[in-house]
Amino acid sequence: MPSAEQLARQLDPAVTVLLTVECQQGVVGPDSALPELAEQARSSGALSNVARLVAGAHEAGVQVLHAVAERRPDGRGASHNARLFRAAERLPVQQYTGSTAVRVAEPIEVADEDIVVRRLHGLSPLAGTDVDALLRNLGCRNLVVTGVSANVAVPNAVFDAVNLGYTALVPADAIAGVPADYTPAVIRNTLALVATVTTTDSVLSHWKHPRRATSA
Repeated sequence: MPSAEQLARQLDPAVTVLLTVECQQGVVGPDSALPELAEQARSSGALSNVARLVAGAHEAGVQVLHAVAERRPDGRGASHNARLFRAAERLPVQQYTGSTAVRVAEPIEVADEDIVVRRLHGLSPLAGTDVDALLRNLGCRNLVVTGVSANVAVPNAVFDAVNLGYTALVPADAIAGVPADYTPAVIRNTLALVATVTTTDSVLSHWKHPRRATSA
């Protein structure tokens, strides 16, 4: 686990942004297009922990950014170059722009100061979207990545953040994937190599009682 000093540097509210990835009703809600993933996100406590982190960020003055994946009803601009995209086109629930499916799911509360970024293509909340420019304009140096899925979008977000020069933090209990045993495996064997892995409680504790980082 990271030291208190390391977390103090990497969770400074002035230069940290909390990112929620695809925490939308059509993905993790009761009428999800991906019921197995939705069930895992809820039963594991990951979705509740995302909501706790969002609430804690609001209280601490940490900027929150919600990344939503959607598609136009006519499919224009959507990606078709992977089996995942083609399978998504046949799902009974579609993530159509403007539909209930692309609203941020309960129990996460979206505040007026939050930013919601929507993408029509690809696998990553950062690649080919406005997120990088927004983060830089916000003065972000550290990105806390939460949400779904540990299979695809979350690792993409972490890798892209690191490649773009941000420090990535992953609260291990605030992401979910399928099957259940895959998430801890990908955290241990992949994400821990490039991101600071911590817990929801550790993040919230720091934001509630920030510690001053000591110089190296």
